[in-house]
Amino acid sequence: MSYIDGFVIAVPNANREPFIAHAHTFDAVFMEFGATRVVECWGDNVPEGKLTDFRRAVQAEKDESVVFSWIEWPDKATRDAGMEKFMKDPRMAAASDMPFDGKRMIFGGFAPVVSLSA
Repeated sequence: MSYIDGFVIAVPNANREPFIAHAHTFDAVFMEFGATRVVECWGDNVPEGKLTDFRRAVQAEKDESVVFSWIEWPDKATRDAGMEKFMKDPRMAAASDMPFDGKRMIFGGFAPVVSLSA
């Protein structure tokens, strides 16, 4: 079964287009290293909760939007090998010029337990 890396970040609204350009550049590298799908989603309906929510999770400011992203891999072994290549790739030097605060990113790897398709 596939393996999913999930990410949530806060991106300044003024950096929407630079973020999209950044994502196009680096998402293509994930695809090159074995990912089968990469999805970047700009927050459209991200309500504030009473105890917790996406905005609090990444300490989003009023002028920031929450971005929810995931990378789908064919399996965990492909993910592990692909991420190792990604982290060692010389193109990663440019990744430090992110249009968001990477210290507030939350992320994790997930093994699907239910998967439905149309």
